[in-house]
Amino acid sequence: MSEVARPTLSDALTERMLELIREGGHRPGDRLPSTRELSQRFAVTTPTLREALRRLEATGAIELRHGSGIYVGAAIERLVLPNPNMRAMHAPKLLDLLGARIVIEPPLAAMAAGHGTEAELTALKRVLADAEAHLRGQDAELHDANMTFHRATARMAGNTVLHEVVDSLLTVHAAEQQAILQIFDDRRRDYEEHLAILQAIEARDAAAAEERMRAHLVDVKTVIEQRLHHPPE
Repeated sequence: MSEVARPTLSDALTERMLELIREGGHRPGDRLPSTRELSQRFAVTTPTLREALRRLEATGAIELRHGSGIYVGAAIERLVLPNPNMRAMHAPKLLDLLGARIVIEPPLAAMAAGHGTEAELTALKRVLADAEAHLRGQDAELHDANMTFHRATARMAGNTVLHEVVDSLLTVHAAEQQAILQIFDDRRRDYEEHLAILQAIEARDAAAAEERMRAHLVDVKTVIEQRLHHPPE
């Protein structure tokens, strides 16, 4: 029977840093004490402290700004975190990723139709206008706009945890999402499907928003599956 692993000094430091942030009432963007001050406070060497800081930075709990200092990260309050160590996905996993999105995102689109504010709708329209402006070969910008559209739609649903799930999937698998854009290879059609989703959300038609999001993702998954199994000659 293997021995239960004992917490390391870095583990303890990581937890003490989180306690410092929580008990101090710090919010994302707040500046924390310097490395020197933290080393003295916790009675550890600077290299040991830096190891703990790097671990916290990897999860987004803190942000290390060169020449500026240590700040509370935007992800400090997240419940769902992307895995920074995730490797590239192969074809079966790529289809699983799309399958997961088909389960999660359509109900969120329906919820967005009921919860979205006018300000959020205006922002979503701007995102699609940006996507439309990059349909002719500017794939990096188009990809960013497309992912922003899906993130923003999930955020409009009003469920923080589910929004974080979608955001994590899209963040960790950004390269795969770009590959999907290349394989799908119908940028105008992709844009028009996004536009149809937006129109349903704007009309407060939850059923149509859900169905259009599902149809869009199923359409993408079907094309990807066909082209992975039967690549064009």
